[in-house]
Amino acid sequence: MADDTRRTVTVQRTSLGHYEVHNARGGTMTIGVGDGEEFTPVELLLAALGGCTGADVDFITSKRAEPDSFVIHVTGDKVRDEAGGNRLVNLAVELRVTFPEGAAGDAAREALPRATRMSHDRLCTVSRTVELGTPVDTHTAPAPAE
Repeated sequence: MADDTRRTVTVQRTSLGHYEVHNARGGTMTIGVGDGEEFTPVELLLAALGGCTGADVDFITSKRAEPDSFVIHVTGDKVRDEAGGNRLVNLAVELRVTFPEGAAGDAAREALPRATRMSHDRLCTVSRTVELGTPVDTHTAPAPAE
């Protein structure tokens, strides 16, 4: 899949407001609309922002030292208005990362701000897509023949 640029998931309804997501590698997860423990689509968007940024930063800084702790806190405010419809505003990704004492930890701490900027400015596909904006083609297709 490394050379394939297409990314895809399939979302299948399991019951009203509950869905199962499948990826091409065989992974599955469930999502819901907030009436249970399942993650909502908005929470998954926040998780995608944090996960993408976290992976970028982790791969860069962990070359220098293994973190003692690595926590990403992602927030956004949901708004509803006539001008823009439902959406999130004030998106923020906060990394709380600590490294061990010593030269390797010092090198990782020094790399952390630069790695965070690189993720935001160039590397993280999720945040780059959100910030730059990409049209979404939403349409229906004929049901498959049984």
